[in-house]
Amino acid sequence: MSPARSDNNVTEKGHVEPDADAHGSEGATPPDDTESLLPRWNHPRSNIFRVFTTLWVFLVMGANDAAYGALLPYLEEYYNITYMIVSLVFLSSLVGYVLSALINDKLHLWVGQRGVGFIASVCHLIGYIISCTRPPYPALVVAYIFAGIANGLGDAAWNTYIGNMQNSNELLGLLHGVYGLGAVISPLVVTNMVKKANVPWNYFYFFMIGIAAVEFILTLMAFWRFTGAAFRKTRAQTAGETNASLRSTLFSRPAAHISWVCAILLLFYVGVEVAVGGWVVTFMIDVRHAAYYASGMTATGFWLGITVGRVVLGFVTARLGVKLATTIYISCSIGVDLVLWLVPNFYASAVAAGFLGFFLGPLFPAVVQVMTVLLPKHLHVTAIGFVAAFGGSGAAVIPFIVGAIAQNRGVESLMPFVVALSVAILLLWMALPRQDGSGSVFRPLLGKILRSRRQDGNTI
Repeated sequence: MSPARSDNNVTEKGHVEPDADAHGSEGATPPDDTESLLPRWNHPRSNIFRVFTTLWVFLVMGANDAAYGALLPYLEEYYNITYMIVSLVFLSSLVGYVLSALINDKLHLWVGQRGVGFIASVCHLIGYIISCTRPPYPALVVAYIFAGIANGLGDAAWNTYIGNMQNSNELLGLLHGVYGLGAVISPLVVTNMVKKANVPWNYFYFFMIGIAAVEFILTLMAFWRFTGAAFRKTRAQTAGETNASLRSTLFSRPAAHISWVCAILLLFYVGVEVAVGGWVVTFMIDVRHAAYYASGMTATGFWLGITVGRVVLGFVTARLGVKLATTIYISCSIGVDLVLWLVPNFYASAVAAGFLGFFLGPLFPAVVQVMTVLLPKHLHVTAIGFVAAFGGSGAAVIPFIVGAIAQNRGVESLMPFVVALSVAILLLWMALPRQDGSGSVFRPLLGKILRSRRQDGNTI
């Protein structure tokens, strides 16, 4: 049973109503009316505020993740450390993502969405309060662990919540687009504070404390009635509840195949996203010999591309069908990767970075949307929660590996590494089962043309 389904069965008085869709199809192909049975973002009206709250949380998460890359040169200079040591700031968030992958379902059963939102926002605040004091480097790494826990919990909880609403592809595109918006804002804030206002890098975290405080207030207000008791009561009404454990999701076919392919795919994807966003500033400074400010703006362009791609291409995906559209996006991202790697010009690289973000943007919401179609509903909270958190650990592992390679071979090794991972992402995407009725508006048109040709006695 997913949080989205349970959330919208909680009445305004806090009671749980029966799940109208609890006994629906559990196969890969949902019935035609499945979409109409899912909750809407604007009904009941309180859902509008809840959806807005998840968007704000993802704004904070995006600002958090993109700040690492913008801060990297200043952390190297202030602490006088190497690529290898500074890349520990990426690895530190791994603890949070692994922890959230393991406890997500149990945490929902124990404290519900209200508790998950409370814990995540408090962890954000702890991490930012420590960071704003400009602590010794080991303490900064610990602070980033708290931020990683917050992001891991948020990734798992709110992807599942939005992924089980009507028009989930568009809503997930918007959700992750707002993540990209946060990722656009934080490099701008960092670069302008340090280079224009001439304040120390740690002042940026006063800004993060402010938006995390708003996150704390919003999540408690929006999900106050969504307690562990309400979640457990609704879960008990769901068909197949006894098979919804993490063990059955990860080790029983066919759910295990889908879950692990999606988890590894998102591990690579999130790793590419954060590695490029995190190291592109250093790449532009050391390899393209650009100024600090111009290099910082390249990171902003990359995250802006992700934001626009997630919002705009989400609607294109709904028209083409998620399988075909995402295959095209990944292929285009590989081509742009090659431009960024092989064309030794700052302006070409800066433009390529923006287009790379544009084509990468829709992939995360596409994977979540595919899982909601291919997996039975009672596995959604466990499977999507695990995949989002496990995949999110790529934000820690891959950028750390890039830093380790850069220590020995230079930061110019970033781009061939990203190309290799992008090819692996494409292969994993092709390994996912095909969705019947995946939403392409061109498939019925093609069928009509073929039937017409046959009636005319022509062969194709």
